Amino acid sequence: MNINICKDYTDTPGGRYISQGEFSGEDFRNKLLKPKYLEAVEKNEKLKIDLDGGYGYGSSFLEEAFGGLIRDLDEDYKQALEIIQIKSNDEPSLIEDITKYIKDAIAKK
Repeated sequence: MNINICKDYTDTPGGRYISQGEFSGEDFRNKLLKPKYLEAVEKNEKLKIDLDGGYGYGSSFLEEAFGGLIRDLDEDYKQALEIIQIKSNDEPSLIEDITKYIKDAIAKK
C-alpha cells in the first residue's frame, strides 16, 4: 500500500491544523494517512509513504500528521513503526524526524 504525498495529496504541504489553511497535517492525516494506515493494519501490509517531489515539509505538518495519527488511534498504534515505511531521497533527515514524532507520541500513550 502506498501514499505519494506529492501525487496523492499536494506538493505544497501547509501547517499543522485545518484552521491554518489548506493542506494541513491534520487534513492529510484525516483524509489519507489514517484511513490508509487502518487499511494496512487490517490487511497486514506495509504502508509506504513517499515524501519526494514536494516543496518542503514543515515540522508542524509532519508532527500533526504522524504524531497525531498515534494520538488518534486506540490499540492499532502499537505496530506503527513496523507498518509505516518512509521514503525521502530529497530530504533523508525527514525519515528520522517522522520516526521521532511517532516514538514520542507512542511514549505518551
